[in-house]
Amino acid sequence: MLLGNMMDFPLTLTHFLDRARRYYSHVEIVTKMPSGDMHRYTFGDAYRRICRLSNALTRLGVRQGDRIATLAWNHYQHFELYFGVPCFGAVIHTLNLRVPIHQLAYCINHAEDRVIFVDASLVPMLEAILDQISSVEHFVVINAPRDFQTSLPNAVHYEDLLAAESDEFEFPALDERSAAGLCYTSGTTGNPKGALYSHRSQFIHTIVGGAGDSLSLASTDTVIAVVPMFHANAWNLPYLCALLGFKFVLPGPHLKPYDLAQLIQDEKVTVAAGVPTLWIGMHHEIQQHGFDVSKVRALIVGGAAFPKTWIEAYEKGLGIPVVHAWGMTEMSPMGTSTGTMAARTDLTSDERIELKTHQGYAVPGVEMRIVDDAGEELPWDGASIGEVQVRGPWIIQKYYNDPSGDGQFTEDGWFRTGDVASLDPKGLMTIADRTKDLIKSGGEWISSVALENVIMSHPKVREAAVIAVPNEKWSERPLALVVPKSEEDRPTPNELHDLVASHCSKIWVPDEFRYIGEIPKTSVGKFDKKVLRQRYAEGNL
Repeated sequence: MLLGNMMDFPLTLTHFLDRARRYYSHVEIVTKMPSGDMHRYTFGDAYRRICRLSNALTRLGVRQGDRIATLAWNHYQHFELYFGVPCFGAVIHTLNLRVPIHQLAYCINHAEDRVIFVDASLVPMLEAILDQISSVEHFVVINAPRDFQTSLPNAVHYEDLLAAESDEFEFPALDERSAAGLCYTSGTTGNPKGALYSHRSQFIHTIVGGAGDSLSLASTDTVIAVVPMFHANAWNLPYLCALLGFKFVLPGPHLKPYDLAQLIQDEKVTVAAGVPTLWIGMHHEIQQHGFDVSKVRALIVGGAAFPKTWIEAYEKGLGIPVVHAWGMTEMSPMGTSTGTMAARTDLTSDERIELKTHQGYAVPGVEMRIVDDAGEELPWDGASIGEVQVRGPWIIQKYYNDPSGDGQFTEDGWFRTGDVASLDPKGLMTIADRTKDLIKSGGEWISSVALENVIMSHPKVREAAVIAVPNEKWSERPLALVVPKSEEDRPTPNELHDLVASHCSKIWVPDEFRYIGEIPKTSVGKFDKKVLRQRYAEGNL
């Protein structure tokens, strides 16, 4: 084998940190603090505080490879931790603040976190499980008033911790394959499982993530990260900020649609990233209050399918292009994107919108296939539906310290996503469902996602979820659970029946359309159909 004569340059996050210090020290990072006040500083300011943080980790006795947890909102201190921890050589473990308490304790213990950085408003969550966690030696409280009291042992204020340190630090030379981040799945079935990211995987994922066929970001953008920083690296937006040098806006705990619309208007945001449920709610606030969101050139939507009716509402109603993306925690998270659609001049507006109802094309670096129940690969014909399997440099090859997840990996090295989809001849992916959410009725598979998208296209429907319910004749039948925009003017069951019948085969039409006040959400904003199925079984729907 003839080797190339290229430098063995380590692909580590330290490169992004140093790049931002040298080229983007003037770029602004803006946070809406828990108090409602705005905090503004530059990346140059952040760099000096990141050095202080790294010195503080040394003083706390942190070693390379130690897991350092965060339980925090999206703010500038969390941004500092995103760099200070991995560039020090430790592993940042972003704890999900929306999981049940027992799962939070499980993740802390399983990761063997030594230090937890926690927002003052979230301290009660840790106090409630203090007797269940054993590895944590220090708690660092963020955004706490001076007279803040807590039962957490060895607790110190974040600002006090940094104030005692130098703002110079010599970051170590790290192996690119060393661990940089740890994120657990939401654990909708069984215990959460950990995805342990390396510097190399984060580096490559970030380079691809900002590219034209992915998220198409640039230094001229102002980007708001509505996606939580505990969810799959906040889609790598903190690292993309350092790589590309765009102005970064962080909403703190202020995630109500009105607050987000106000922030997007005031900061002249050009790119906003978050889950569909937030954008559905924000559209109403924009319409009702007349917020000026004309600067937004891209609405990045991931985490769940975005129905066509809402894509049209943003693209045609507000003139805001939608970028539909798909991925998973285990994929760091990016897998596919419709980012390339915005630049296509060969398509009409309606054709672009139609394409954006799909999940897009695999981004460079991700290989994809669909397989049937027997494990046989299916053709890319746009009709065959099978489980999506992926592989690539930022996709996990095993779960962190958890052999129970070995069944998610094939013998030939692919990750089984659990999503069911089709691929057309050009590679356009269309998610049909999660394997556990498919409905088997009379020998035919019914996609709950497809039904939901049709039902939510009705102008009087805000949200809709479809679940399988037992049926003596058909084995299972779809039940549609509908949240109307208004109780006073909701669609009739016959209207919804006729709408679905006009788009789907007869066997797909739900036997019942049941109205509910709210659809429960998972910790990352997806419809929680497990809860809906449980409520149905208990007679509580």
